[in-house]
Amino acid sequence: MSLDTSRARAAILGRIRSAQGRGGAITDVERAQVDAYLAKPPRAPRPTVGDDVVVHFEAQAQRMSATTERVATLADAPAAVARYLAAHGLPTQAVCWPALGGLDWGGAGLSVRAGPPTGDDRVGITGAFAAVAETGTLVLASGPETHASTHLLPETHVAIVERGRVVAHYEDAFARARAELGVLPRAFNLVSGPSRTADIEQTLVLGAHGPYRVHVLVVEQPAP
Repeated sequence: MSLDTSRARAAILGRIRSAQGRGGAITDVERAQVDAYLAKPPRAPRPTVGDDVVVHFEAQAQRMSATTERVATLADAPAAVARYLAAHGLPTQAVCWPALGGLDWGGAGLSVRAGPPTGDDRVGITGAFAAVAETGTLVLASGPETHASTHLLPETHVAIVERGRVVAHYEDAFARARAELGVLPRAFNLVSGPSRTADIEQTLVLGAHGPYRVHVLVVEQPAP
């Protein structure tokens, strides 16, 4: 932020404080009030999810035209991905996040490259920071090892999420991000099924601005 911008910002905030009848400097009491609010913000009404957040997540994801499958462990993911690709007549070549590169893709008959997509990759495989049951939405945090392009560029997006990362509501996902990440990433991408648009004559078209397909693997047991 430049010096001129900082001065302009300070002047605007100063006028606001003056209109509110406050002094020029922020007091310790005001800082404490802000800290208390951020530590425990008020809870808005939230939709009912039920006791099993994974069941609710799966139902909502399917309602958004995604497909879901459960696997026992992360090691079972390659075989599940291979089954999904074969069932839909999709290529056996894919790109994945680096953290998933060590899985036995070759043993499942797949050729999977770890790293960012090149633009020619038709299948992208990612993890997920969290999954939100209330809307069947995946929460993906951007970063150098979690390329957003992996779930945006390929025609098919396969996401792998641990059961323990399926939360009831958006507020739960954001609270978890603050607790685990400290400094939030530059962007969170929220994925609710395949990309879609109805801009032309209100006709729903999938794959307009991203993947045509989204398949979610829920891993029942956490990684050791």
